[in-house]
Amino acid sequence: MSPALPKRLFIFGLGYTAKVIACRAVEDGWEVISTGSEGTLSFEDEGNVRLALADADHVLSSVPPGSEGRGEPLDPVLERYGDALKGIPLSYLSSTGVYGDTGGAWVDESAPVGTGRRTARAEADAEWLALGARVYRLPGIYGPGRSVLDRVRQGRAHRIDLPGQVFSRVHVEDIAAGVIAGLTGPVGAYNLADDLPCGQNILVEEACRLLGLPLPPLQSMEEAQLSPMARGFYAENRRVANGKARRVLGWKPRFPTYREGLRALSATTRPTVASAAPAIASSDQR
Repeated sequence: MSPALPKRLFIFGLGYTAKVIACRAVEDGWEVISTGSEGTLSFEDEGNVRLALADADHVLSSVPPGSEGRGEPLDPVLERYGDALKGIPLSYLSSTGVYGDTGGAWVDESAPVGTGRRTARAEADAEWLALGARVYRLPGIYGPGRSVLDRVRQGRAHRIDLPGQVFSRVHVEDIAAGVIAGLTGPVGAYNLADDLPCGQNILVEEACRLLGLPLPPLQSMEEAQLSPMARGFYAENRRVANGKARRVLGWKPRFPTYREGLRALSATTRPTVASAAPAIASSDQR
């Protein structure tokens, strides 16, 4: 009796998060084909991409929507290859930015979307759901080479005087675990976030404690002279609930709070993933 062939996972956009997902998939016996600067195929190589899609058992897209107002396609993957995705199980990395500002209130997958600054992301999110995808809504992503520890070391961390401002976040390894669990799970939207939303200042203070470095000064938004992208980070205030992923997918984050995540990262001397987030790990996934 011949051994079973590995299942094939096709990934559009092999960026920071998708690379970790790919590693987990390979460990679980999947063969991974991907586009992106470090992928196995060029996104523009339509003939070979379509051949690979025809043999795929699951397709994951981590490609963000095009920039609004620049005439770019809402979703480059759906624009070019949407017709080739019919009948294939799908997954899509979205953003909790689709929920907009809730004034710090909790949101789950039943909350309305499309009212925030990420309207293109919300529309792409809806398109993938309409195709029957598993859509993973991600808050601030952190991991090796991409965390507050790196910003503190580099002198780029800020403490902003905004009492009551909270954010949710998730370790990249926990995203990978959730997506792998979802490959055989029901279609629909899932929030993948840790259990303890908190203010950014608390995160900076914990990083400084772990590194033995002084705290950056507490500043107003104007004093900090943040970039427009960084200012956008503070434009919305919400707490993201993860109960559905726990119940339906059996997902349990390895790093349930920033404390476990930062402690593990501070003890890591050799990061296991790329130190710089590529372009497709866009600002609305952070």
